[in-house]
Amino acid sequence: MGQMANETVNKIEISHVDKFYGRKHALKDVSLTIEQGMFGLLGRNGAGKTTLMKTLATLHGKQGGSISVCGIPIENAAQIREITGYLPQDFSMYPGMTVYECLDYLGTLSGMEKTQRRERIDPLIARVNLTEQRGSKVKSLSGGMKRRLGIAQALLHDPKVLIVDEPTAGLDPEERIRFRNLLCEVAEERIVILSTHIVGDIEATCERIAIMNQGEILWRGTVTELIDGARGRVFAVKIPKELLPKIKENYIVVGMLKQQEQICVRLIADTCPDLPGAEAAEPNCEDAYMYCLYRSGCELAEQV
Repeated sequence: MGQMANETVNKIEISHVDKFYGRKHALKDVSLTIEQGMFGLLGRNGAGKTTLMKTLATLHGKQGGSISVCGIPIENAAQIREITGYLPQDFSMYPGMTVYECLDYLGTLSGMEKTQRRERIDPLIARVNLTEQRGSKVKSLSGGMKRRLGIAQALLHDPKVLIVDEPTAGLDPEERIRFRNLLCEVAEERIVILSTHIVGDIEATCERIAIMNQGEILWRGTVTELIDGARGRVFAVKIPKELLPKIKENYIVVGMLKQQEQICVRLIADTCPDLPGAEAAEPNCEDAYMYCLYRSGCELAEQV
């Protein structure tokens, strides 16, 4: 009995959840189980990721289905917020405050005692690699530093669940890697849900993922399973550059590399294209994501 209770405490259970904005069906019969570690929620802009994240963080209500977070029904919003840290896509803080002042102020607002704030804030600043910026004003921080400050505020009350929405959008490659590494470290102790439209962030950090589109879950499983599902559906072929427009008309092109007068094209198809030299290619995570959208009947604009 004790083991079963512990398993429930370390899970988020989402069952047949619906959410409407007026007539818009924003979440459609969403069911997921999310366990401890990094979980990736992947989808295009407008897929419903942020709506689901805000629903889990009790910022939005639902119109159908059930959600429990670590054994607590989502209707118990105050209890959920006690164990949940949330970093929204548009996180911002008072620009004139220092890093320390921001965290101290937020700790005060959340009811933390002064002694507790002193014990928590400096180790947290060190953990997110902002010790040198402890006395710097928020307005002087880079984009990546502000995101790391955002993680620090989300971790301030040591939550069991961390929800992070599009955290690396707009960051340079070095900051993206640093931020992803930080999330992986944090996920060793709690549930971390990462929402993004950047496939590389998912591939680098998450073992288990779900793909969303237009409010629905199209696919759920491991990254390895996603890639395995695209095997035999990704092909490479060298073509004269004048044939490229015709190839784009007939296939989903996921990559191109110009080589002198020819172009090496990666494309998605159900069977090997009737093109000279076409051969199966080993799919990567981005190929597999595009194939998932393709086989689900999603409209795909020209990608490259």
